[in-house]
Order: sequence, then C-alpha cells, then structure tokens
Amino acid sequence: MRKDVRSGCPINQSLEIFGDRWTLLVLRDIIFAGARHFRELLAGPERISSNILSDRLSRLVEHGLLTRAGDPAHQQKVVYSLTEQAIELVPVLAQISSWGTRHLPADDELCVARARVLDEGGPPLWEAYMDELREIHLGPGARRTPAPEGPTAGERMQAAYEAVLRAGA
Repeated sequence: MRKDVRSGCPINQSLEIFGDRWTLLVLRDIIFAGARHFRELLAGPERISSNILSDRLSRLVEHGLLTRAGDPAHQQKVVYSLTEQAIELVPVLAQISSWGTRHLPADDELCVARARVLDEGGPPLWEAYMDELREIHLGPGARRTPAPEGPTAGERMQAAYEAVLRAGA
C-alpha cells in the first residue's frame, strides 16, 4: 500500500484519486463532452482555474486514468486520452448523474438530456458507450463488441443535447 493513503479501504483509495471537487468533472468533460486538450477542459462550465486543471490532469496521468501525448496536428498541444481504468468509470458517472437528476434541482438541461439517455439505456448502453470510448481513446482494435447498427450511444446523447438546444432557441 502506498504510504500517502489513509487506509487500504477501496472506497478510501478511490477517493484519494478522484474524490475532490474537480477530478470527476475533468473526467466528465473528457468522457461525455469529448474534450481532449487543456484549453477545451479549461472552458468547462464550472470555470476551473488553470493551475487546478494542470494539477488534476497530472494526477490523473500519474494514477493511470489518462495518458498524455503530443498532438500530431499541432506541435505545441497535448492530447489527453482515457485509459481502460477511466473508461470503466462510465457506469459510476451514469449512476451519479441519474441520482443527481432524481434528487437534486439539476437545471443544466444539456447535461440532464445526456443523463436521461444514459439512465434510460441502462447498462447495455453504458457498455456500448464504453466500447465507443475504447475505439476513440485506445484505438480501433480496442472494442470488445462490434459497432452496433443504427445510432451509437454517443450519437444518441448528442441528439438529446441538440434537441435541448433547438428547444431553447
């Protein structure tokens, strides 16, 4: 066991990695909003400061939830990618989101729209979305199942998001 953790309890050890105010939001933006660059993450709705974002990204890389690589399209940019460990958090984030929409006064209709798609689709949709993330972040051979026919989980969430945007316009 690492010396800088309070106990060997798996809940405690997990919270040591992503139990602060910002880390799950950074992961949320990578997983559900497709953010891959520092500036995209900095532009999130909660207005994280650049020094906190830098620290959280470093910690996520250190703990093996993200990888960091140079962006081939832009020499001065870095691309962050999810690892399998981070992709496996999709069900956890879906459950947190579902709980929040049921019990809290969630007023961000864009986030709520995506949460409803995840909630209604349940574990089969979460698994499909995790496979999409594997393909995006780990490479084309990382899928565990063949791509489905029809709209993907990501496309379904995006369609719900766009429907809210159109309704608000």
